[in-house]
Amino acid sequence: MNIYPDTLKELILKFSKLPGIGEKTAERLSIYILNSNKEETVDFSNALVNLKDSISTCNVCHSFTENECHICNNENRQKNLLCIVKDPTDVFLIEKSGYNGLYHVLGGLIAPFEGITPEKLNIDSLSNRLDAFNEVVIAIEPSHDGDITTIYLSDIIKKENIKVSRLARGVPVGTSLEFIDEITLSHSIDDRVEL
Repeated sequence: MNIYPDTLKELILKFSKLPGIGEKTAERLSIYILNSNKEETVDFSNALVNLKDSISTCNVCHSFTENECHICNNENRQKNLLCIVKDPTDVFLIEKSGYNGLYHVLGGLIAPFEGITPEKLNIDSLSNRLDAFNEVVIAIEPSHDGDITTIYLSDIIKKENIKVSRLARGVPVGTSLEFIDEITLSHSIDDRVEL
């Protein structure tokens, strides 16, 4: 039984394609917009269009930017420290940690089985920037493709006599050991620190 008008069904379908939005939430959001006044709906629509029209990626760090890059052009940042991340959204997460250096966004991970080679990522532009840094932090997820990418990048960076580090991997704060998987526990032991 088809209970929704076609236009409403289309909006529900669009919302349900967003990450983390299931069918019920998509229905609630669509009905909320339907019940909103036209001015609110037009403002929401304009915000979406403005987002797509105004946001691009920086030619240097490849992070999201509007006009000029607020990270690359910020004189208060540590200019000799670089953090390499997979996607522009990772910059937002690292920024919340208090990190104050510069960034380089790869635009993905090396994934040989999916045909993603180093040439398809922002690695050439990374190589052109390396001489400005004393330390490079590789902040890439600890997955199969993440580990391949980390090793590949580490080899390139070490040839330039630059200190290379990666994010610590291990037991999250406040978690009981009985709930930790074997791989995480193994990395925690391998990456142990002296007290």
